Amino acid sequence: MKAKKATIIQSNYIPWKGYFDMINAADVFVVYDEMQYTKNDWRNRNIIKTPNGTQWLTIPVVVSGKFGQKINETETFKNVWRKKHWKTIVQNYGKTPFFPMYKEVFEEAYLGTTETNLSHINVQFIKIINELLGIQTEIILSKELSFAGDRNQRLIEILNTLKATTYISGPAAKSYMDMHLFSKNNIEVEWANYSGYPEYQQKYLPFEHGVTILDLLFNEGPNAPKFMKSF
Repeated sequence: MKAKKATIIQSNYIPWKGYFDMINAADVFVVYDEMQYTKNDWRNRNIIKTPNGTQWLTIPVVVSGKFGQKINETETFKNVWRKKHWKTIVQNYGKTPFFPMYKEVFEEAYLGTTETNLSHINVQFIKIINELLGIQTEIILSKELSFAGDRNQRLIEILNTLKATTYISGPAAKSYMDMHLFSKNNIEVEWANYSGYPEYQQKYLPFEHGVTILDLLFNEGPNAPKFMKSF
């Protein structure tokens, strides 16, 4: 029986290519949005390239101030950001080689809905991008699962529920993961490696790897997976 690989990641807004490499390397991707929302993080913002360097696209959100507001409880502040973000994307990517190929699908994603839940917005974009890249990994929302304990125990419970034998994790988790606990539960840990990505024909120099994957799609189109590591 083939070992089941899982990755458990908080939802990000139009994430970079490394995020999608983790999803593609797994059999199951758990959207881990039962966690506390954090300000100034990737949950509601990402980076694009412009003629003047990099620029943040940030979705304004309502932070209630109550302790422990979850990511999947976070709502956007009105919907004006949709038109602003789409206008900025058109201005900076409208003349890239493959923008016309993807224009309709992303225009609809930005302007064709009034969704205000941040998690739902993020997952919508992730699903669209998965389809464009040919990623077929199963997506499960963490709210559909039952788990408790500290952050290591919660991961273990999710992985055991999924009958996963391998956990794919980002390298930043090395600072807190209890490797003995994973070993005790017969779960192997694979660390995502973000080094060694090849450069592609990015419109504006100098080249920058750490931008939204929309940059790769608009510049390379169907060839985008060739510049990733999991394909």
